[in-house]
Amino acid sequence: MALISTSVNNIGLIISQKHFLHTKRKNNSGLSFNYTKRKNSITVKSNSIKSEIDFGDPHWKQKFQEDFENRFSLPHLKDEFDIKPIPTTFSLQKRSSQNGYVNDDDRALLKVIKYSSPSSAGAECIDPDCSWVEQWVHRAGPRMQIYFEPGKVKAGIVTCGGLCPGLNDVIRQIVLTLEVYGVQKIFGIQYGYRGFFEESLPEIPLSRQVVQNINLNGGSLLGVSRGGANISEIVDSIQARGINMLFILGGDGTHAGANAIHNECRKRKLKVSVVGVPKTIDNDILLMDKTFGFDTAVEEAQRSINSAYIEARSAYHGIGLVKLMGRSSGFIAMQASLSSGQIDVCLIPEVPFKLGGPYGVLCHLEHLIKTKGSAVVCVAEGAGQDLLEKSDARDASGNPILRDIGVHIQQQIRKHFKEIDVHADIKYIDPTYMIRACRANASDAILCTVLGQNAVHGAFAGYSGITVGICNSHYVYLPIPEVISSTRRVDPDSRMWHRCLTSTGQPDFL
Repeated sequence: MALISTSVNNIGLIISQKHFLHTKRKNNSGLSFNYTKRKNSITVKSNSIKSEIDFGDPHWKQKFQEDFENRFSLPHLKDEFDIKPIPTTFSLQKRSSQNGYVNDDDRALLKVIKYSSPSSAGAECIDPDCSWVEQWVHRAGPRMQIYFEPGKVKAGIVTCGGLCPGLNDVIRQIVLTLEVYGVQKIFGIQYGYRGFFEESLPEIPLSRQVVQNINLNGGSLLGVSRGGANISEIVDSIQARGINMLFILGGDGTHAGANAIHNECRKRKLKVSVVGVPKTIDNDILLMDKTFGFDTAVEEAQRSINSAYIEARSAYHGIGLVKLMGRSSGFIAMQASLSSGQIDVCLIPEVPFKLGGPYGVLCHLEHLIKTKGSAVVCVAEGAGQDLLEKSDARDASGNPILRDIGVHIQQQIRKHFKEIDVHADIKYIDPTYMIRACRANASDAILCTVLGQNAVHGAFAGYSGITVGICNSHYVYLPIPEVISSTRRVDPDSRMWHRCLTSTGQPDFL
């Protein structure tokens, strides 16, 4: 019996059999998977399902797809309540009723590349032959029938976690779209989940007049905070306030809370639609092309990288060091390095490295100083944590509190060049909070606009326990459990990371 461990979105494999070549692959979430082929059967394991696939069965693809469809079916209010749909109140302004609306049966492909073999660049295979298996997810958008009467809706919006460019854009679009449907009771919950049970934090009434220009500023009109997700108290508050649509903006931890809220509402038989909008500047949510705030973060990071480059080039033996966001995923550091063209060394959490030794980062910097006269280093905040003293401390959201890898590298560079008696002028820049607090750029503003609108469409369509995202350039609805099963990470074997290495010219630091 062969064993394969899969994440929800991508599948990598290790083929192991007597006289078989043993290779290791990773998926885009950065997770390794074990695959041992024996005879014609294989066991597939994921966080949400365990099933056995017999590749000798001519119908194995159909069974795999059926299992996928079951996992990715969207929870709906009619699963629990005997409710009838009504014609939509969302106006498409004199367009034909046949255009503009999305049918419930519409789907978008989760994967669009057909690989010819497991050795293809970045291949994500289900079986040893890398067979093409279609995986369809629900398309987002307005429906012709809805499951809420707008006049009876009380909608709540809450923003959780840390700041991220685009929060105000999403809030604004949720409010504007709700008003188009005819909703009059719209409120903001202050400072994340805390606002549900802190008596000193009243609801903020929201309307077009209130939110009209909030997208011109960074931050969140409603404020943010971490932690505070006491599910029972939150649902008590939802019930007491009469909220029946709740829009939750946040990352994977926030979405885990949203899923728990959805489940508790179902348990209590409350007709509440809980819809998430994935917010993480690190771009580390499974299945999605990108999350809002990421493009802005990469763009703003260019300013810091350019400053570090100018400082390094203008100094005798100058070394510019920039630390960017990325607790467990190095997408910002990778993309910023790739786009700037000024980075000599990019360090991310997914790729281990050594500072010392003949093949370490410090030796390479010494080489760059001798050959170029300067160097620029970009490091993600979660990189190299194995080089630092470990800590069990956690923040209010339960995330490990990371040691400052930027300061550590700065100190090690200074120490190394002093030991070899070579002058080095080190300029360290940490733009984290400047980036988090800035206004969304044009690309993110568009993404936020569509995500906010589709979140409202999903709620009126009767879905709950879902999140909205962009997949292969299409906007889709996904069940929350499937996007929080693990963290999306940079694949060190991916084409994009290889492109970054080609741009920086850095070696393996091991």
